[in-house]
Amino acid sequence: MQIGEELVIAILDSIDEAIHVVNKEGITIFYNQVAAEHDGLRREEVLGKHLLEVFPSLNEDSSTLLKVIRTRQPIYHLPQTYKNKWGMLIDTVNTTLPITINGTFIGAVEIGKDYSKIKDLSTKLMDLQSKVRSVSKKPHEIYGAKYTFHDILTKNERFKAVKQQAKKVASSSSTVLVYGETGTGKELLVQAIHNASQRRKAPFIAQNCGALPESLLESILFGTVKGSYTGAVDRAGLFEIAHGGTLFLDEINSMPLELQSRLLRVLEDGMVRRIGSAKALQVDVRVIVALNKYPSDCVKDGELRPDLYYRLNVFSLAIPPLRDRIDDIPYLVEHLVAVYNRSFQKNVSTVDDEVLHLFSSYHWPGNVRELKHIIEHAMIMAEGDSLTKDLLPQHLNENKATSTNRLRPLRQVVQETENALIMTALKQSGGNINQAAKLLEIPRQTLQYKLQKIK
Repeated sequence: MQIGEELVIAILDSIDEAIHVVNKEGITIFYNQVAAEHDGLRREEVLGKHLLEVFPSLNEDSSTLLKVIRTRQPIYHLPQTYKNKWGMLIDTVNTTLPITINGTFIGAVEIGKDYSKIKDLSTKLMDLQSKVRSVSKKPHEIYGAKYTFHDILTKNERFKAVKQQAKKVASSSSTVLVYGETGTGKELLVQAIHNASQRRKAPFIAQNCGALPESLLESILFGTVKGSYTGAVDRAGLFEIAHGGTLFLDEINSMPLELQSRLLRVLEDGMVRRIGSAKALQVDVRVIVALNKYPSDCVKDGELRPDLYYRLNVFSLAIPPLRDRIDDIPYLVEHLVAVYNRSFQKNVSTVDDEVLHLFSSYHWPGNVRELKHIIEHAMIMAEGDSLTKDLLPQHLNENKATSTNRLRPLRQVVQETENALIMTALKQSGGNINQAAKLLEIPRQTLQYKLQKIK
């Protein structure tokens, strides 16, 4: 064997995916260790043998490798479920490709990713949601939405305005688009909207669209019928489980564009069709979606279909990042210290001014979630009655040391100042846009345009 061949085989054996290669007669010529573990076999039991000899449950039609040998056409991202030699159920998503060298067809390769554990967890979650729903009608025990508007703490005028808008839209069944950076509290706001709505006693179901592969996400959202693909069973999707309630889809821009098209059709007519079914079901579900970046940027970057964006953008809410809510920091710190005093049985009563000054100059890339974790760290370390700078995580003090003399970008400072002036003018005018425009000495249309950018 050549050194180059040994290197290639070593690489293929080291990756975390099953690789099975057959020649054009269906004889296995390569079979890595991951594939052997999936199938519950030893490599020597498979190498040099025909597929149907080793896997008698397969045939010319059901074997994707043999199908590709016959058609010489690739098969992409096909979910498969099968029992291995030891009776263990294996769920994979396979891509099977023809192999051609210098124009000569020589065989096929199948690359499989094991999603058994992910699917098992998702299945257990969906079964639990269905069972609990049928047992009781107490929403705080069942449906997963525990936060209300009382849990959204802010003294910031801009965020107060967002909170008021959210309270107004809660009374409707309109689609809502929430966007904000990671850690700003998007799901907290969405849960508050659900709990303030007429659907509060119905299910609240949350699904992160970036956490699962396309084929698995599709089956979870829309459900499956037995026989729609190998191993598929009759199972309701999240749209059916959330009937009468709210379905929250987080990181919607991570959903594949083809799946976004199907979601758009459901939003348009409320009809859901399980994978493999000819029958459509009418569902009554309020859909709320979230993005961690501006919707227009998602559309421009090709992450969000424009037609889906226009359909989702019935009502949008933009949660400001913590660096734009500096006035909220002392309030949030006080609240978090009280929470961790109870949790850790501490008696911290004061926070040093040096700590608050450091917090006010920090950029907060992780937003409120990061602040919460920093306070938790400091409270664990605290031994006295005061929260001091030396109790904070090391990276925060290092950030302060390197940024003491660093100028902030002019555009950012100007934008923040402008936003603050606009919110002050609105407050002084009681929300009257005409009066606020006069106070700011700008045309009403200009103020409306700037308000749209703030929102």
